[in-house]
Amino acid sequence: MDIKQQIGYKIKRLRQKRGITQGKLAEMTNISPRTLSGIELGENFMTAQTMENILQCLGVTVDELFISDHLKPTEDLLEEIQQSIQSVRDDRDKIESIYKVVKAITSV
Repeated sequence: MDIKQQIGYKIKRLRQKRGITQGKLAEMTNISPRTLSGIELGENFMTAQTMENILQCLGVTVDELFISDHLKPTEDLLEEIQQSIQSVRDDRDKIESIYKVVKAITSV
């Protein structure tokens, strides 16, 4: 995945997470839905002004937009989680903390 695709994917995920349609975000940022679609697909890169507008509308910083560790495939993320758990398996306090976080996240 190249940088345009990574950034586009991140914008799409942030937009969806906030319950904003592509059309609405395009309207809020003064670009066409087609342009936003191209950005989200990684076909186009945005101008600095468009990026600033998108960041403001999504309520994120430039740093948050460019951090891309979460873009790893699901299998890789799960493997890293399992490795992290294995590394603390003898520490009851850390295991309990992990348990609480997992329960909080999964109990919707």
